[in-house]
Amino acid sequence: QLQLVESGGGLVQPGGSLRLSCAASGLTFSRYAMSWYRQAPGKERELPARITIAAAGTNYADSLKGRSTISRDNAKNTVYLKMNSLKPEDTAVYYCNAAHFRLKGVDYWGQGTQVTVSS
Repeated sequence: QLQLVESGGGLVQPGGSLRLSCAASGLTFSRYAMSWYRQAPGKERELPARITIAAAGTNYADSLKGRSTISRDNAKNTVYLKMNSLKPEDTAVYYCNAAHFRLKGVDYWGQGTQVTVSS
């Protein structure tokens, strides 16, 4: 059974750090580009960070650039998002997405993990 399970969210003070994890099972992880999306209340889902299948390339939205690092461990079927200098506007549900590197439209989502940045 295919699953993407996020963890690591929670409540953090402004300026703090978090590391999100997404553990994948039921798919050939190394064939999927992995992304972290986020959605804040009343806002559209946005794509803050993406990493290619062999970690050859990473992309960040301006909202997280310079404050975050996306990485993957293909041996553990896990992708990470380390976020530093968190701001209240980073508050959102963060979702993990796996997109097949060659087959268009083949992608999967996790259930999301809540990140709340507040004092």
